[in-house]
Amino acid sequence: MGFIDPAVIEEAYADLEADGARIADLDYSGLSVPELLELQSRRERLKCAAEAVDHRILAALVAQTGPKEIGGKNWADVLRIRLHLSAKEARRRVRDMENLGPRTGLTGEVLPPLWEEAARAQADGAINADHVDVIGHFMANLPNWVDPATTVQCEQTLVARARHQTPEELRAAANKLLYELDQDGPEPDDTERDRTRGISHGKQRRDGTSEVSGTLTPEARAYWDAIHDKYAAPGMCNPADDVPCYSGTPTAEQIANDTRTVAQRQHDAQMWVARMALTSGMLGEHNGLPVSVVATTTLQELQRGAGVAVTHTGSTLPVPDLIRMASRSYCYLAVFDQHTNIPLYLGRTRRTATPGQRIMLFARDRGCTRPGCTAPASRCQAHHAVCNWRDDGQTDITDMTLACGRDNVLADSGGWSTTMKNGRAHWTPPPLLDVGQPRTNHYHHPTLYPPESEDADGESDSPAV
Repeated sequence: MGFIDPAVIEEAYADLEADGARIADLDYSGLSVPELLELQSRRERLKCAAEAVDHRILAALVAQTGPKEIGGKNWADVLRIRLHLSAKEARRRVRDMENLGPRTGLTGEVLPPLWEEAARAQADGAINADHVDVIGHFMANLPNWVDPATTVQCEQTLVARARHQTPEELRAAANKLLYELDQDGPEPDDTERDRTRGISHGKQRRDGTSEVSGTLTPEARAYWDAIHDKYAAPGMCNPADDVPCYSGTPTAEQIANDTRTVAQRQHDAQMWVARMALTSGMLGEHNGLPVSVVATTTLQELQRGAGVAVTHTGSTLPVPDLIRMASRSYCYLAVFDQHTNIPLYLGRTRRTATPGQRIMLFARDRGCTRPGCTAPASRCQAHHAVCNWRDDGQTDITDMTLACGRDNVLADSGGWSTTMKNGRAHWTPPPLLDVGQPRTNHYHHPTLYPPESEDADGESDSPAV
């Protein structure tokens, strides 16, 4: 594979950094158009080939240790923290390493990459990350019944095209190849069919609405068809009625006055079914609270009947909608007088947080407090931030914070340490992940930022002006 002496590797990378500095100082204005274009092509080949080296470095790291030993939830988390990458880019690099990087057998022998032809082309600098994404999408959508030999042939065909095509052209060729493999469609197969199931909620728009898309299995379709027949019928569950009909048969007047489209009636039916499920008591508990909606707002917004509340799942909710939900006992409501906190103290009387404490933690932290984590409060646990319970920690809200399940484990046994400062959780990473990053999580509180006059930790609770 090459030199493995650390001194040789260090010398090579020192030379590379020196050469990079020299290249950065070059003046390209005197080159001709053909020379500039050729130089661009040369640099692109070098950049693509560098990704193959990155895969080898990450593969060597994976072979020696695990992400939790370093202090990360997974390898994407390690890359995101160490290299300041987006979560999407970090996941892409790990995925590409798994497919294009060298592998290690059970007895320690080095195995070729899973996609050997694609790995060879990338090492040559002939294909880029976008080409790899197209090939990966093709592989993910390849039917399960395709045999290994055909799979290898498909990879070779796509890589040969990728060496001379743009990613857009390659995507068209990949789609055509998928069609040619199975022009008549696969035989009915439950496993193949169920791969396509799923429902996605898009990001909330400025008005709070969200786009929904997805694919239902036949069983799920049968359930919702039966529900829609009842609750999406004209006159049923109509929010425009003074007294909406939720059971029995709507009156002739309610049916005649119903101007909703079929899609709107189905939306209102699904909202009513969700509301019934939340209030039925059959959904049990989640993280110490009955499954419900927990919303946070201020006294001033409630008095004005305007503004936006934040739910424990991270979504926004107009205050008028919140007032209507709260009046019908469809949610838990935490109200603050501007930025006043309500501390709840239990000391050593119990280990776990009470429902009241969890609601206030939801309202204060809004989500996991480890820097970089985007998990909303609904997926978090109450974490003893100042001192672990087994070490005589206190179950007081001023000593506790929110942490998602995996980050809670990292704080317990993954090398991370936590404390509370100015009412906010501060997380100190283990040495191998400490790259000078912020100690507090600003994701759930974007109006807080480090001003010019920072405290000793480079953190501040000052709101943005």
